[in-house]
Amino acid sequence: MADALSWTVEHLAGSAGDLHAREPAPDGHRRVWVHEPTGPAVVLGSTQDPGVVDRARATAAGVEVVRRGSGGGAVLVEPGGLMWVDVVVPPADPLWDDDVGRAAHWVGKAWTVALHRCGVDHGIAHEGGLVHGPWSRLVCFGGLGPGEVTVAGRKVVGLAQRRTRHGARFQCAAVVAWDPVPLLGLLRLSDEERAAAGADLARRAAPIGCQPDALLAAFLATLPD
Repeated sequence: MADALSWTVEHLAGSAGDLHAREPAPDGHRRVWVHEPTGPAVVLGSTQDPGVVDRARATAAGVEVVRRGSGGGAVLVEPGGLMWVDVVVPPADPLWDDDVGRAAHWVGKAWTVALHRCGVDHGIAHEGGLVHGPWSRLVCFGGLGPGEVTVAGRKVVGLAQRRTRHGARFQCAAVVAWDPVPLLGLLRLSDEERAAAGADLARRAAPIGCQPDALLAAFLATLPD
């Protein structure tokens, strides 16, 4: 039997909807889920109005529209755009923290160490409250939340958290390529709003600056025992 305090790493391929629908197992074990979405999807936060998506545009572009169980704004998930990794911690684990805001700090710090090991210095894991931008309620990378990682003031790793009685699921999105225009093109915005949002969001996030496979290996090696 695997030690509950060791990490089980699973590589999972499927649609964004199916991957988001996974639930932590009730076995008290730590897990890392490395997701490989098989197609593009607009992923809405748990409380977002589904009407923010232009369904006709999404359908025409072959983009799935799904909802995740964690909060925040919309994210465009597509092969090559984000590296999507979930970290699952059971309730009895020493890494569990009852403070929802503080709970993600250690995850963000692990990403900063992993980035450093890949030659990306000056990563900072945010330990304050939510920092809103003008478009952060619409688009995830428009603001900054606990545990999220910035380099030179631009977000490179986004985090969202979902809790159930079986564990905390920290959903991590490391930016491989950053261009807000494709996502904004799928949302219900006027041309003026789309231009303003694009200009603002272009400066709020940035790519990780290293190879995704190297960063993933460094992150897995950094996870605490």
